[in-house]
This record gives sequence, C-alpha cells and structure tokens, in this order.
Amino acid sequence: MLFGSYFIALLVTVILELIVFYYIRKRGNKRSQLVLAFELTMTCMMLWCIGLMIQILVINYISPSLAVYVDYFIYILIVLTPVALFFVSYIFTKKEIHFKKWYLLLFVIPLITMLVLWTNDFHHLFYKYYSVNTAETTFGSYFYIHSIYTYALFAVDIIMLLRASIKQSSMLSKQSLLILMGSLVPIAVNIMCMTLLSANIYITPIFFIVTILFFGVAILRYNFLNIAPIALKKVVDQMSDLYLVLNQDCIVSDCNKPFEKIFKITKNNLIGKNLFDLKISKNIVAKKGSLKTCINNAQKNEKVFKLEIALKDSEKHYNVEISGIYDDGNCIGILILFKDITQHLIDMDNLEKNQNTLMERERLASLGQMIGGIAHNLKTPIMSIAGATDGLEDLITEYKESIDDPEVTREDHHAIANDMSSWIAKIRTYDSYMSDVITAVKGQAVNMNDEKPILFTVKELFNRVNILMKHELKNALVTLNIEYKINENTKILGNINSLVQVLNNLISNAIQAYNGKPNENIDLVIDNKDEKILISVIDHGCGISKEVQDKLFNQMITTKGQKGTGLGLFMSYSTIKGHFKGEMNFESEVGKGTRFNILLPKE
Repeated sequence: MLFGSYFIALLVTVILELIVFYYIRKRGNKRSQLVLAFELTMTCMMLWCIGLMIQILVINYISPSLAVYVDYFIYILIVLTPVALFFVSYIFTKKEIHFKKWYLLLFVIPLITMLVLWTNDFHHLFYKYYSVNTAETTFGSYFYIHSIYTYALFAVDIIMLLRASIKQSSMLSKQSLLILMGSLVPIAVNIMCMTLLSANIYITPIFFIVTILFFGVAILRYNFLNIAPIALKKVVDQMSDLYLVLNQDCIVSDCNKPFEKIFKITKNNLIGKNLFDLKISKNIVAKKGSLKTCINNAQKNEKVFKLEIALKDSEKHYNVEISGIYDDGNCIGILILFKDITQHLIDMDNLEKNQNTLMERERLASLGQMIGGIAHNLKTPIMSIAGATDGLEDLITEYKESIDDPEVTREDHHAIANDMSSWIAKIRTYDSYMSDVITAVKGQAVNMNDEKPILFTVKELFNRVNILMKHELKNALVTLNIEYKINENTKILGNINSLVQVLNNLISNAIQAYNGKPNENIDLVIDNKDEKILISVIDHGCGISKEVQDKLFNQMITTKGQKGTGLGLFMSYSTIKGHFKGEMNFESEVGKGTRFNILLPKE
C-alpha cells in the first residue's frame, strides 16, 4: 500500500511535468539555449521519476533484489540533473554560450559515479548494502565524494541564479526566486533524508511536485524563459534616455546608469525602495497631472501615459512615458522612460524669439510701405481743406463788403451763407476721412505689439484694409471689389491689427501678380463655410509656379527677387494658425490667377 502511494505521487509529478512542457510549447517560447537547458533539466527530473516508478513495479511484481540494478540506471538522471540546472543558471547569466572545453569537466564526476556504481558489486565503493530506505542503506566511501560534488554544483547553480537576478533587476527575481525555491525544496528534503530522517528514496523526487509548481508559475506567470539578458542591460546603460522599472507596489526594481547620474543616486540606494519614499520623487515637478496618478492608471490600462516634468535642483525638463509591463493581461511591473527635452525647449524658446523678431521686421516693413500711402491719403484732404479755407476767406471778405452795400439783397446774404455752409461740409468730410486714416494707422503702428484678442466686426476689418490699401491700389490702377456674403456685423475674436496685416499682405501680392498691368480687379470676398468664416483674396494674374507652391507656407520664399523678404506669406500663415486657430490655403494656376483662403472660427 505504501509503495502504491509512492507510485501515485510519482505519477502525479510526471503528469505535472508534462503539463509544463505542453504550456511551454503552447506559448510559443523560442527554442533558445535557455529553453533547451531548462527542458533538459525537466526531462532529467521526469525520467528520474519514471525510473523510480519502474523500480516500484520491479520490487512489487518481479523481485526486490533487482531494485538496486534499476537504481544504477536511475542514477544517470540523478547525476545529470545538477549539471543541467547548472547550464540553466549559466545561460540565464550569459544569455548565450558557446562550447568550451572546460564544460567537459562538469561530467567527470558524473562519469566516475556511473562507473563506480555499475561496478559496485566488485568493490562496494558506492553501496555496501542497498535499500530503498535510506536508514537501512550502508554507503561506501565514494558515495560521499559524489554527494559533495552534487550539492556543491547545486550551490553554484543557486548562487549564479541569485547573482543574475540581482544584476538584471529585482522585478525578474520573482521569476528566478521561484526557480531557486523550486530547486531548493527537493535538495533540502534529500539532505534531511540522508542525515536526519529515516526516509524512503522516493521522497526526494516526489517533492519535485513542489519544484514543478514553482517552475510552472515562474514560466507561465512571470515569463521566466524570456528574461532579458545582461547584454540588454549593457545596451540600456548606453541609452541617453533614463529608465526606471517598478514592481506592482512601486518598489524600484531597476534603472540604468544615466538615471543614477542625473538623479545623483546609486542603484544600491534605489533598488528595493518605494519610489515615493525617496527624495528623488520630491525633486520631480509635473506640469500637468501627477506621476503617481499615471502609475496607477498604467497598472489598470495597457496604454502609455505621458507627462512633462521638470527637476527642482536643475534646469532639466523631461517627457515621461509610463506604461505597464503586461504578460497575458497581468501587470507585472511599471516601466518609466524619461526623455530629455531640455534642449528642445531651449530651441523652441529661441525659435519663438526669432519668430517674434521676424514678425516685428515684417510689421515694420509693412509700416514702411504704408508711409507712402499715408502721405498721399492725408495730402489730398489737406489740400482740399486748404482750398476750402481759401474759399471761406473769400466768402468772408465778400460778406464784409456787402454789409453796407445797399444793392446787396436779403437773398444775396442767404446765398453767401449757403456757400459757406457748403465749404464747411466739405471740410468736415475731409476731416472725417483723415480721422479714419489716423485710426487705421494707429491700430497698425502704435498697437503693433498688442496681442490681446478683442471682438471686432467684419465691417471694421474691411474698412481698415480699404483705407490702408487705397493708395497702393490707386497707384497700381487696380480695383478692390469687396463682397459681403455674410452680415457685415458678424464678429471675429482675435487681434484685428494682425489680421489687417495679413490681408494687406495678400492684397499687395495680388497687385504684384499683375506685373504692373493696369485696370485689373482684386476680389475680397467673405462668406460662411462649414460653420466658419471664409475670407478669400482672389486675383487673375500670373499665378504661382508648382516649385514655389510646394514651399509657400513652409519656407521664407519670395518671387520678388531682392525686393522681397519671403516673410509675408510665411508669417501670415503662422499668424492665422497661431493667433486665430484658423486655417490658410490657396489655389493657383499659372497664367490664370491665385485664390488665398483664410478660414476663421466664428465667435
């Protein structure tokens, strides 16, 4: 009955080993050296158990005296198991190995053991008396040499696994520690059976059940056979980006050398400690959100969560990517990548400053172009006011002379007064026009740096454009046709001065598209499109070549030679995108004309 229980326990062990083998195949693990060495170890243990099952059958159904000879064959597996486990540990450390002559030394003692065992009947160096019960067995002197070698090799295996685990990361130690514990249980049982307890030789392999369970969890739950090698560790230490690995409880499992350098902390002071108990977590300042929230989210979701942080004790800025390390839907850790964006932010700041400088230059250039128009726009009404003043002076003189003239009738006085009123009305008209010009110029010049968005109507916008472009249009003998397809009181939110400058630039380009050809038209149309405001500047001039079209909004390109800066359209596009959150595009055909479209959100 006792032997029957041992047989069943050994059978269960073999079945569990076969299940583990099945799942290794099912999961599609690459047949690497580590997998092959592990499979060899499992095979040795499985055949060991099968050999003992055969021994039980021999004892019960053939002859108990033959049990020792079955044991001679079982020892092939017993001596190979620690060697196979050695290669699991060694490959775990090195990732991949190539044959070296010293590997053969590992088989010297096992070979001697087998020779001594198979010739035991002649010298009894291994067994003096054999029994399946260790308390009844009398061992020979060589048995202890074999045992010392076997236990020493197991010790080396365990030490290598521990060192590799610590080197690679404590997150992976969940895998390697399970392998260690699975290996230690039968060894510990075997030592106790040999030294302290009176036990059956079947006890040790039966405890392979525990070994297989631990190995199974390590493989299936923690992906033992896909562990990252030390070679990978060397690679990540060469990375410029920083990385940090946490387990499910935010305990630091690993980091690379750049992380240690930037945060001024050694791995020994980092590994095994809760991230949020360390000073480095207090040195991290998130611009939006929090590191802790992102870590919690990454444990529940396989998405990558992003964060921008700055370090308190330096001027460093990082984009942080936090993601869970998942295996079969289970989060086994957290990976945090720190990408240095300090230089990028400096470059962006410099770019913004340069862009502001370019915009300022373009505004000054536009202001210079307006001066000629302002001079003309003001000169005409000033000369008209001067003429009206002369006319009034003449009427005043005439009126004074008529006071004492008996021939001047009442009707004559009324006629003089009407003439004076007419001149005053003309002065008021000229004065109002001059006031509009000054207001428009003031908006573009005095308030050029005012970026505060305001509400303004479409009519206000086009009035300013019309006033400021009037002189340039008149000199070019080009007519600006303004067409409202929406209510002229429709409001736009933004900087009116910037939008006026953009439209003036587009109209100037349209004028130049005619190459001095007189009596042409430019259409300025405002309409609705997809719940947005569409402003179009249309000319029927020379059009834009395909080569220039491809670069128009991306580079500071000009078709005006030395007269052009290339800033106009480039900055206009930037203004519409940046200040108005709008869109700008164009349609052009060489020889037929160009249409520039501006799409702005409605208020």
